[in-house]
Amino acid sequence: MTHLSETLDSAAFTARLRQAAEHIQSRTDWLSQLDAAVGDGDHGVTMGRVCEAILTTLAAPPADDLAALCGAVGWAVMCTDGGSTSPLFGSFLTGIGDGLTPPTPLTTMALARAFDAGLTNLRRQTSAKPGDKTMVDALVPAVAALQRAATDGATIATALSAAATAAAAGAEATRPLKAAFGRARNLGERTVGHLDPGAASVALFFEGFAQ
Repeated sequence: MTHLSETLDSAAFTARLRQAAEHIQSRTDWLSQLDAAVGDGDHGVTMGRVCEAILTTLAAPPADDLAALCGAVGWAVMCTDGGSTSPLFGSFLTGIGDGLTPPTPLTTMALARAFDAGLTNLRRQTSAKPGDKTMVDALVPAVAALQRAATDGATIATALSAAATAAAAGAEATRPLKAAFGRARNLGERTVGHLDPGAASVALFFEGFAQ
């Protein structure tokens, strides 16, 4: 596990974002299996495209400009063929960039503010709320946990660990829910008992980012 210091510079943030994308890539088959139970089974393929867009953009990041980097990554994701997933993940990433003022080095509080800005931007694109069995079920508690940790004066490592734990719990909490959005909504009660693949993707993102 890579050590995270009290602040996060551009190189370290970029490394975390790369780890998050690579971590999701390693589980795309699992994500498609989840989606086969509640959708059309292509979520893993979609997330693979999303992660490839992230990694391609990170291969030549703007020097020491995290706001520009997140904006570029977000737009690359939004331009990816991926149904509703691409614009939602893309808006989250561009929102993070909007919240990075000043960009570096990031304290725990600055990181929490940036991720909260990402969530705010994503929620402009969807009316989904916690309990609707979507990625929001994992993202909202993750960002809230990050904010609480920052308010409590936690280190970046501790705060990211808390966010990852909260995202995983939020994803797991979708299992007994009935889907209210997307193709899964048409399956009604058949979605009960299955993890939401979008929420699972968010959990993987935070797990990878925290490593």
